[in-house]
Amino acid sequence: MLIEVAQAHGMSQSDCLRGTGLSPADLADPDCTVEARQEVAVARNLIGHVGGLPGLGVQAGLRLTLGSAGILGFALLSSRTVRDAITIALRYVALSPAFVHVLFQEVGQRAVISFGDSHIPPDVRSFFVERDLAAIGQLLPLLFGDEFPWHDVSIDLRLGPAHCRALSAKFPGVEVTPARARNVLTVPREVLERALPQADPHTATLCEQQCHELLDRRRRRQGTAAMMRALLVRDPSNMPSMATAARQLRIDPRTLHRHLAREHTSYRALITETREALAIELLATTGLTVAEVAHRLGYSEVAAFSRAFKLWTGGPPSTYKRRLARALTV
Repeated sequence: MLIEVAQAHGMSQSDCLRGTGLSPADLADPDCTVEARQEVAVARNLIGHVGGLPGLGVQAGLRLTLGSAGILGFALLSSRTVRDAITIALRYVALSPAFVHVLFQEVGQRAVISFGDSHIPPDVRSFFVERDLAAIGQLLPLLFGDEFPWHDVSIDLRLGPAHCRALSAKFPGVEVTPARARNVLTVPREVLERALPQADPHTATLCEQQCHELLDRRRRRQGTAAMMRALLVRDPSNMPSMATAARQLRIDPRTLHRHLAREHTSYRALITETREALAIELLATTGLTVAEVAHRLGYSEVAAFSRAFKLWTGGPPSTYKRRLARALTV
């Protein structure tokens, strides 16, 4: 979907995939899983070509359909009630392309859905919030039909006014308020019990079973460590705790610890491994200074980063950059 947007703005597919390690053949392979860091790289390539245009993420979100959402889309469509659809969406959110972290609460007479974005790298945060919210706005009418009470929906976003105006077209009659403390969509609590127009209990059961099997196959194929690495690289400056990572992977922390041990690694080892790989990549492929790389990897002090880098590679990052610069000029 991101490549379609990029091509509409005059980019080639190879330019879109630059720095991702992906090829067009990979995207055509149904067994290929695109990691979060690779999708972020595509978004950065797109933004670098077009600029941080308000509405760019909306253009990507509008390309999501129930068909492209796969079996999860059909599980939502056949759910009995709005509450059931939300429950399924949260249970199998790992099967969706969403970057925002979704939290559902019932507060008084309102149902509150929060979309956390603090883990998304700042340079692509507005883009992915736009994309994910636009995709939700695209799917809601298909799921809930024409009778959904849009007039009683409210949306507060951390985005600026221009981004909110770009999103408001997908939420007819809903005021999208910018510059709020968090991203929140609220609806009347009574809406949760509303029956969906295409509810089918038998189909819903089959679809949820397939969602469960698909998620289980993906975990087995990728391994728990691979899924952990994908989480860690989403925002290297603010890597999640083990408890938070377990919650995002929908498994118990003790189970996560056992799975990692079975794969001969640990949460702490993955943190170190990920920081080392990213540090080398950033120093080798960007013009960032050592201090900037340290900041991106979550170090509050350059000295602490330099000590860690020396443990990883045997030398300080400044020496590594100088050696690399000499090698490139030879």
